[in-house]
Amino acid sequence: MYKVNLHTSIDGIPADRWDTLCDPEYPFLRHAFLKALETSGSVGADTGWQPLHIEVTDQDNSILVMPLYIKSHSWGEYVFDWAWADAYERNGMNYYPKLVNAVPFTPASGPRFGSSLPADEAWALLPQLLNQVMTQIKASSWHCLFPDPNEIQQAPDSCLTRLGCQYHWFNHEYRDFDDFISRFNSRKRKSVKRERRKIQEQGITIERLSGRQIKNRDMQTFYHFYQSTYLKRGRRGYLSAEFFDQLLKVMPERLLLVQACRDNTAIAAALYFIGKNTLFGRYWGCHSEHDSLHFEACYYQGIEYCIEKGIQRFDPGAQGEHKIQRGFEPVRTFSLHHMADPRFERAVEVFLEEERDLMEQQITQLTTWLPFKQPDQ
Repeated sequence: MYKVNLHTSIDGIPADRWDTLCDPEYPFLRHAFLKALETSGSVGADTGWQPLHIEVTDQDNSILVMPLYIKSHSWGEYVFDWAWADAYERNGMNYYPKLVNAVPFTPASGPRFGSSLPADEAWALLPQLLNQVMTQIKASSWHCLFPDPNEIQQAPDSCLTRLGCQYHWFNHEYRDFDDFISRFNSRKRKSVKRERRKIQEQGITIERLSGRQIKNRDMQTFYHFYQSTYLKRGRRGYLSAEFFDQLLKVMPERLLLVQACRDNTAIAAALYFIGKNTLFGRYWGCHSEHDSLHFEACYYQGIEYCIEKGIQRFDPGAQGEHKIQRGFEPVRTFSLHHMADPRFERAVEVFLEEERDLMEQQITQLTTWLPFKQPDQ
C-alpha cells in the first residue's frame, strides 16, 4: 500500500530522491529551485505560501513527489480566482486556506509532479492525494496550475479544467533572426526592424551572459532593476535578493542574463531559464525607460538565442497581446480545480464552461493578428 507523507519544507525530501523522479529538463521543478524559494524567504507561512509538499512511498521507496502549498490569498498564481473567493465570502464561508499544486510566481506550463509510476496511474492518484490533504487541513479547494498541456488529457474527469491563453514563439527551423522576420508581412517586418534599430540609435548595447559568465555583481544589478520595476507600480517584487543569489550558486547552467548597457553602465536586464527544448523568459527590470528596450531584451534577444541554440520554443511569460505582432502565437494553457462544497463545484463548473467558449473564440480571433504572410502574399 502507498503511504502519503507531507513535508512543510522541501528539505524533508532529499534532493537526489526528488530530482530522480522529476523531469531534469524543466528547471522550475528542480529541488534546488524550490529550496531557493524557501530558504530565501520568498515563500513560507508569512508570505501566504506555506509549503506542504507530498511524497508518496511504496515500501520506503519514493514513487511520487509533488510541490504543494497552503495558500491564504491568491497572489502570485496567474490563474485568477478572486471572484470565487468573493462568492465564498458572500455566502459566509471561507475560501482560504486552499491548496495549490504549482510553482510559486511561475506561470510556466510543465510537469506538476514527478513519479516513477506510469503516467496514467500517477495522474489517477492526483485527486485522491489532494482530496485527502484538503480534508485534513480543512481547505476549501485544491488547484493544479499550468500543468503540461501534453498531459492534460490524462487528468481524471473528476477535475474541473480551466482554459487560459499565453503567447509563445516557435522555431520553424529559422536560420537567423532575419530569416524569421522575412516570414512577416512587409508592414510588421519594418516595425520590428525599426524597434531594433532604435536600440542602436540610443547608444544601447546588449550582452548575453549564461552560466558561470554571470557574476554576483551582475545578479545584484539585475535584482536592483527587478525591484525598481515593481516599485514603480507601488509594491515590491515577490522574490528576494537571496533567491537570485542562490540560483546563481546552485543552477547557473540554467540561467541566461540579457544585460543592456549605455555609456558602459548597465541600465536594464532580463533573466531567462534554459530548458532542453524551451527557453523561459521570467524576470525583467530597468533603471529608466528607453524606447523599445523591453521588446529587445525580453523578446528579440530570446528569439535570437533560441535560433542560435536550436531551442524549439520560447515562453516569454504570462499575458501581453502585444507579443502577437512580434511573432508569438496564442497557445492554450490549463489549470485543474476541485471544490470541497458540491454547490460551489457545480457553480464553478458552469462558469468554466462559459469561460471556455469565450476563450476559444478569443484564441481564434487572436490567431488572425499574427504578422506572418498569407500564402498569396
